[in-house]
Amino acid sequence: MQKPFLIVLIIAVVGAFAFNQFADLNAAIAFFTGAIIASVVLSLQGKSSPATSNAASVEQYTGPTMTLYVGNLPYRVHEGEVKELFGKYGPVNSVRLVRDRKTGRRKGFGFIEMSESGAQKAMTKLNEFDFQERTLKVREAKSQDADKSDRQAND
Repeated sequence: MQKPFLIVLIIAVVGAFAFNQFADLNAAIAFFTGAIIASVVLSLQGKSSPATSNAASVEQYTGPTMTLYVGNLPYRVHEGEVKELFGKYGPVNSVRLVRDRKTGRRKGFGFIEMSESGAQKAMTKLNEFDFQERTLKVREAKSQDADKSDRQAND
């Protein structure tokens, strides 16, 4: 179950007990009254507190995007760390760190999809940048279609 649902349920039970003891209401009516009050309080609290973490608020950038290739990443780096690094230059839609299929270990490179203007800034600033004792290589990612056509042209 989700945490907000459990909170509403607990507050509803406590409210039902309180209303039943002190207001001489039917238990079912007291329970529903407690549930309604709890859900209103939680919805107002959620709207007034913008202190939610960035990981919880996943808003996708909808403008023009670019996919970057990032090489020479540390093997122990996590998606969140890479997203935080590139997020300084613009909105990041996704981070995909490539893993070995057999072992599941990271291969040391990945792809970041982010806003086009942010990607240009990130390429300029983060190429040859020292990140966790590794020098990053940041380039615009080639599409798989372009890679296939290059191979066919060479054959």
